[in-house]
Amino acid sequence: MHPPLHQRIRAYPPPVSRSRRSSGVGARVSVAGSVARFTLAGLLVTAALIGVTGVLAQHAGEQEATRSAERLARVVAHGVVEPRLTPEVAVGDPGAGAALADAVQPVVASGPVVRVKVWTAEGRLVWSDEPRLIGRVFPLDDAELRVLSGDVVLSHVSDLSDPENRYERGHGELLEAYVGVRDSSGRPLIVEVYQSYDAVAEAAEQAWRRFAPAGLGALLALELLQIPLAWDLARRLRRSQEGEAVLLRAAVDASHAERRRIAHDVHDGVVQDLTGLTYDLDAARLGGSADPRTRALLAATAGGLRRCVSELRRLLVDLSPPPLPAAGLGPALQGLAAGLERRGCEVVLDAGPADGLPRPAAALLYRCALEAVRNVSHHSRARTVRITLTRRDDVVTLVVDDDGVGFDDARLAERSAAGHLGLRALSDLIGESGGSLTAESCPGRGTRLTVTVPVEPAGPRPAAAVPAAGAVR
Repeated sequence: MHPPLHQRIRAYPPPVSRSRRSSGVGARVSVAGSVARFTLAGLLVTAALIGVTGVLAQHAGEQEATRSAERLARVVAHGVVEPRLTPEVAVGDPGAGAALADAVQPVVASGPVVRVKVWTAEGRLVWSDEPRLIGRVFPLDDAELRVLSGDVVLSHVSDLSDPENRYERGHGELLEAYVGVRDSSGRPLIVEVYQSYDAVAEAAEQAWRRFAPAGLGALLALELLQIPLAWDLARRLRRSQEGEAVLLRAAVDASHAERRRIAHDVHDGVVQDLTGLTYDLDAARLGGSADPRTRALLAATAGGLRRCVSELRRLLVDLSPPPLPAAGLGPALQGLAAGLERRGCEVVLDAGPADGLPRPAAALLYRCALEAVRNVSHHSRARTVRITLTRRDDVVTLVVDDDGVGFDDARLAERSAAGHLGLRALSDLIGESGGSLTAESCPGRGTRLTVTVPVEPAGPRPAAAVPAAGAVR
């Protein structure tokens, strides 16, 4: 006794992997859509490149401006301050300090230099154009002291929160550069030159402005050059897909024609011959001229021939499937369910919205149900099958669910390569009508076939006019 199907499905553990195949009109390549997506992606990449390039260019400009500021600090230190550094400046002689201030004042007045300081290695300010700082002691760090050991210039953005910089806070952001010098007695000193950082930022912006037009133009030109190439590639892909669809339809039509020819030949040839032999055997058995054993053998042989004829006729139906019965989709699905029940399957059929469907949509759904039932009968070894038909607005959905052996992608591809094009051909037909087909399966976990069809088909050909191909599982 089988449990209800809905209980059985809920009891299934979720499969680790599932095989899926679906088809629809949306799978076709849209040339305009593909080129639009390609162009949008190209523009996004171009914008990202412009942003990255801008950051790099600005950084390079800042580095170059910083080097220029360091060169200016070196000129001020060696060309203006160092020649006037005497031992008297270090001891605070007013005359020596005034002479140094007279030399530095034009440099500060012309900009971008805003402050000059002279330090000893011990961190004492021996001179500055800001007199309130002279004589104060602020320890220097190791990096600043390294300028005393060679021809090195150290620069960084000023921390205006430091006590030594309290008189520079009204000048905005500053860049300070340290240069090692010697006074006239050979004593090592450090000259610190403060410059406005606005000059560094402006130099970086100018570098970006010089680079931007050429870089931007090159990227946009590359993008414009790629658009016609992308358009041509998309058109080629579209033509290739259309050609594949034509070949598939031709293969399905050829398969149908060949199957009809074989069915006709078998029906008019072998089936008629076997039927005639059955009649001959029955006539011989009933003639009474043979002994009982011979009559029994004749009866058994006639019965075997009748079974062979019945099996051949069933195969002929498979080779050339019947169209949708005149009674409609509901009775047709009931007939399919009855056939499965005769084979020992428990079938749950729910086909409420079958009545009232347009014949093209009903015929296509019947074709799908027939293919699914054929697969269940021939391959799945299922014990329970559920056939459900639902309608929402202008879309009808058919679900055929079984608890059979299932299949995987490798097996599906193998049977498709061997010429069994059933689901693939149906996918193409359903796609042409504006619907979709999805086959979900996992070995040992059964198979679910879901078909969605619009009530009014959008395809160029009536669904019922195209034959089904063989099973794919």
